Amino acid sequence: MLHMVIGKGSPSDLLNEAQVFNLCAQAFSLNHLDDRRILAIIPDHTRTAPMDAMFRVVYKLLAARVQALHFLIALGTHPPMSDRAINERVGITQKERTSKYPKARFFNHYWKDPDQLRCIGTISEDEVADISGGLLRQKVDVTINKLIFDYDLLMIIGPTFPHEVVGFSGGNKYLFPGIGGQEIIDILHWFGALITNPVIIGTKDTPVRKLVDKAAAFLLIERICLSLVVKGNDLAGLFVGTPEEAFASAADLSGKLHIIYKDHPFHRVLSCAPKMYDDLWTGGKCMYKLEPVVADGGELIIYAPNITEISVTHGAIIEKIGYHVRDYFIKQMDRFTDIPGGVMAHSTHVKGIGSFENGVEKPRVKVVLATQIPEDVCKKINLGYCDPKLINVDDWKNHEDEGVLYVPRAGEMLYRLKDDPFGP
Repeated sequence: MLHMVIGKGSPSDLLNEAQVFNLCAQAFSLNHLDDRRILAIIPDHTRTAPMDAMFRVVYKLLAARVQALHFLIALGTHPPMSDRAINERVGITQKERTSKYPKARFFNHYWKDPDQLRCIGTISEDEVADISGGLLRQKVDVTINKLIFDYDLLMIIGPTFPHEVVGFSGGNKYLFPGIGGQEIIDILHWFGALITNPVIIGTKDTPVRKLVDKAAAFLLIERICLSLVVKGNDLAGLFVGTPEEAFASAADLSGKLHIIYKDHPFHRVLSCAPKMYDDLWTGGKCMYKLEPVVADGGELIIYAPNITEISVTHGAIIEKIGYHVRDYFIKQMDRFTDIPGGVMAHSTHVKGIGSFENGVEKPRVKVVLATQIPEDVCKKINLGYCDPKLINVDDWKNHEDEGVLYVPRAGEMLYRLKDDPFGP
């Protein structure tokens, strides 16, 4: 593996498929991929990226040259994708799977099935404490989908955006938590929650990223990463190299493209979820990416008429604990010893930062759901409720001077104040 990045990217220009093909061809020619068994790690449907074009390019360049070219969906704890959903993700039909792309096979990641995981190492208590600056003091066994050991090269293909847990997504994050087991998933998410979303999101070099890369260092299998930077539904950048190096280049461009700066905070925000978020577990990004621009005491409405449930995977646990600020948990952790850290992290990220003193919780902002989740459930989980039928999005437009912000497609673009009290 050559330690260099082959890539191109610009905040103002887009890459067409021919340019993507040429960049990949150049990078692949330098990495000795012939006769290899390759497993590509790709995102699920909750990440915007032209995965259809990337699939076509990678398959065309490699299928005839390699022994195997298979694809593993980096689900983290998201539900498995159906064949139909996978086909839509990579832009093919079921018939084309066998007729046009016979070498491609697709697999879902199962994060909670011990029979599909393997431990590759342990990060010691002292190492975790050192990386976390003392926020955490516990060892963690690093488990990963054991399917990877049937291959001799892992090819990470996916986009980079500002991210509430690691700062920016991409790179080795597609391994941990993407295809990791529960223990490493939980510690990464809880670690990010302890730092808090407004502090960590949109920051390139973070302690959580260091822990991700530390976990990935246990892998002896060669890795190459195709880091995408998306503008709308198109590509503004593609960087190919090691996961660490390709991610670094992609994060630099993402920081220029995916952060919108505002002059002043907003007292009311309508954060509209795209349909790719099909539960609050993913739709919570509509809070994460807007929290920094909501005024103290302000209100953020997650407007998602298509969302009918809290979480396909974790709903029962979330209904049990509700949504709370970080300190609600850390000041009474004895009550939550049986709750996975990843679920607590999601809870704090949706609720936002705040305080918990003398049994009284004071969130900085009020979060309201305008979804199909019933009002009694919203109350039970400690969030506000609004009937989505009562919202006319036109009423929210063009009122920024009055402290009202309308975001028609929330969840990937990070909003920040020019004079950001939380940022670096």
